[in-house]
Order: sequence, then structure tokens, then C-alpha cells
Amino acid sequence: MSTDNTTDGSTDDSGGHCATPDSDGEVAEEIAVISFGRKMDTAEAIREGVGDRYESVDIIEYHGDVFAEYWGEYDCFVGLMASGIAMRKTAPLLDDKWEDPAVVVVDEELTWAIPLTGGHHGANQVADDLASMGAVPAMTTASEAAGKQGVEERAKALDTHVVNGDSTVATNLAVLDENLGPVARLDGPTAVVAADDVTVLKRNKEAGVVLGTGSVSGATAEQFLDAWRGALEGTEFGVEDVEFVATGTRKQEEDGLLAAAERLDIGVVAFEKETLAEFEGPSPSRSKELIGWPGIAEASAIAGGRDHDLVCEKERFDEAVTVAVGR
Repeated sequence: MSTDNTTDGSTDDSGGHCATPDSDGEVAEEIAVISFGRKMDTAEAIREGVGDRYESVDIIEYHGDVFAEYWGEYDCFVGLMASGIAMRKTAPLLDDKWEDPAVVVVDEELTWAIPLTGGHHGANQVADDLASMGAVPAMTTASEAAGKQGVEERAKALDTHVVNGDSTVATNLAVLDENLGPVARLDGPTAVVAADDVTVLKRNKEAGVVLGTGSVSGATAEQFLDAWRGALEGTEFGVEDVEFVATGTRKQEEDGLLAAAERLDIGVVAFEKETLAEFEGPSPSRSKELIGWPGIAEASAIAGGRDHDLVCEKERFDEAVTVAVGR
């Protein structure tokens, strides 16, 4: 199974997300913009531009000990200053990447958004959010720089968190070398013996559903959104109960699907054909005859669900998007 993540942070149906889940299960809810007095207009613009995506965005005027004074009180600092200043002031405070707040620096013209620390723990996502204001996110974490999805990003897509953080050094190296392989899931109760280079992911939600999704090429985000909501209408579940959207790898680059998932801040998980074949659904599908793929909607909903059960068989919406609900 390969995974693809859209974005991170909780959201409502209007598309604004209020919090960014970090890879270890923490949430970057509280942001502090640290700014010199002369740059307060830009600081206010940042708060206006991304404030609806977080629980709070506070503006604090810079002084020499500002980071030390507020260290640990915020999930991410956005330094409206030269990177050298932020590095010198925060370096003595750094202790543990799994506990330290993330740090991003931006220039006054909002040309660049540069994650300095905590790239996988909120900084990359904040930089991505600042891209909506025109800033270019300058990602330097190895997996993102190589255009690959690191273990932390896979965890986010699956709505899980990393239990054993130290393992991600080895597993992310395997991502870079394309040797990681699929994410395996074990349903308990059971006991597992894992080596130090095995990253353990634990789901964040106690219960939820998976939206298995297929589509015609070029389906729009609105068509996906209408289809997902339509499929859930006949169930006891709502958008807030969706753990992730599941599809096949042949559909994982559909722009409309990714845009719709981003609007709702739901991760997208793409299953290989072989995995879908193991969880083929009950409804007939022409795709198996035509291209050798099982029906994507039902198979991905079953494969992604914790119990490998269907809540609703596939339904086609607007002659464009097919959705099944699994759990």
C-alpha cells in the first residue's frame, strides 16, 4: 500500500482548517508570530491570512528573550525576521525534536517561508499555509526535498501518529532509497515484536469510516465533495467521522480528488492493485474486464476500513465519482 497525503489540520465543510496534526499526533493549534515593531502590518496580514486555520494566532513584538519567554507555550513560532536572528535565539532552547515547537521564518515581503526546525512537526505545514499568501515554502527535509512522502506524512494521511519517534531516521532513509515497502496494519488484540527500525503508527480516532473513491478522469473537486457528502447522507456518519479517503494508485494524482480532500482536510491513501484485489467488493465492475483492476471504490473502502466491512456499497454520483463507505 502506498499513501498520499493532501494536507493537515482539522476543518469544516467550508474548507478552513483550524489545526494542523503533527506526525507524532500532537496538534499545531497555537501559533505565535514574532515580529519587530516596524513589521507589525505584515504580522497582522499573516494573522488575517491563515488565522482561521489554527486555534489561535498571536502576535508578539520581538525582544531579545522573546523566544525563551514563550518557549513551550506555542506549537509553532513564525519569525518575521532574518533567519540568522531566529537561529541564534532558538538554538540554545532546542532539546528534543518531538517536543520542541516548530520554527518558521518569513521575510517582510512574504517572499519565502523557511522551516528552520520541526519540519515534520508543524513547520512544513505552516510554510505551506503561508504559500496561500504568496510565500514560497523552502522545504529542506530530505523526503520533501526529494519529492517523496516521509513516514510522518504517511502517518498524517492515515490519521495516525508515530509511537516510536527514534525509528523514523531509519524508515525515512528507506523512503529515500525506495526500500520502505507498504504500510502493514495489524488488528488486535495481538502482540508484536518490532525492531528499532520499524516505525509504529497508532490511529488517532477511536472509530470512523473510510470513503472508497473512484472517478472518471478530470472529475472536479466539487463533484468529489458532493459525492462524498451524498454517500454519507444515508449513514449515521458525517464528514467529521471520516478517517481518510481511499483510492487506487492509478487515481492518486487526480487533481479534483486531492483538492476536495484538502478542502475537508482529509488524508488520501492509495492502494496498489494487488491489495485491492484481496478486498474486492460485492458489486460488479467493468474496470476488471477492461483494465484488470477491481472496482476501486468498494475495494479501497474495504481495504482501508478497520473491520474490512462495507457500510454502503458503491454509488455513482453525477456520472463522475463513485463512492463506497467502509469501516
